[in-house]
Amino acid sequence: MSRILILYSTVDGHTVTICERLKQTAEREGHAVTIAELKSNPAVDLAPYDAVVIGASIRYGNHRPYVAEFMRARRAELERRRCAFFSVNIVARKPNKNTPDTNPYLRKFLQRLGWRPERLAVFAGRLDYPRYAFWDRLAIRFIMLITKGPTDPSAVVEFTDWAQVDAFARTLGGVAPGSAS
Repeated sequence: MSRILILYSTVDGHTVTICERLKQTAEREGHAVTIAELKSNPAVDLAPYDAVVIGASIRYGNHRPYVAEFMRARRAELERRRCAFFSVNIVARKPNKNTPDTNPYLRKFLQRLGWRPERLAVFAGRLDYPRYAFWDRLAIRFIMLITKGPTDPSAVVEFTDWAQVDAFARTLGGVAPGSAS
């Protein structure tokens, strides 16, 4: 049994939903899992955990700056334990952009970070037009128009592949420090 900490950054809440699913699946595998919001817990004590998972959503092409800041500042601690990172973004709905090696946002993030956690994943997110503020809804509809996605302002579309989330969760207890994804 591993003790796993899942830290998250979310804009609209779907990353939290994914974290809860990761927790449920990992706990069924016999692991103890704690979930915490990263922005309000940057000084979280990592010592009690065997593995740390960080999940972050994308908005307008970028993860929140504090995600990379945390990973840079705590890199030495993260490298001493099993570490995983996953990105949640709508572009991952496309088959040619749904892996760590093909997702442009994850690739750009890792390049800027200058470090690659040993386990990586990309999950397609959820499009929820009714929940967005007016300007966000307008901007996201424009992005969806350009990328041939749904543009109905009343649409709620979940692109997340839950089997992929479950498969990733089952690997979290066995991620070894320094291994490749």
